[in-house]
Amino acid sequence: MTKEDNITTGKSIAILAYITAIGFILAIVMNTDRKNSFIAYHIRQSLGLILLFIVVWLLLIFLNFIISIPVLNWLLYAGVFVLWVLGLLSAIQGEKKPVPLLGEKFQLWFKGTE
Repeated sequence: MTKEDNITTGKSIAILAYITAIGFILAIVMNTDRKNSFIAYHIRQSLGLILLFIVVWLLLIFLNFIISIPVLNWLLYAGVFVLWVLGLLSAIQGEKKPVPLLGEKFQLWFKGTE
């Protein structure tokens, strides 16, 4: 299977990986039979973004007990949202482009999820 075939057959599943947690789980299940590197790449990016959101959420809960800074909450959530949109756009365009800042790290940290 060529690189273009990988992208063509896996594009919709890669997009699904970014759409809700259920879509993420479905993408993993759908990629278990046929190992598609394009899908696996975007599953790792999506997993990283999900975990990043959870870390930001927990951090903000902790910080809000100490001091509430609504602008900080908005900025961090908006930052995670922008990264999610960039990851989704990369899947839609059929590219293996990592999300800024942490995308390369996501690939290293989750390389066993292929």
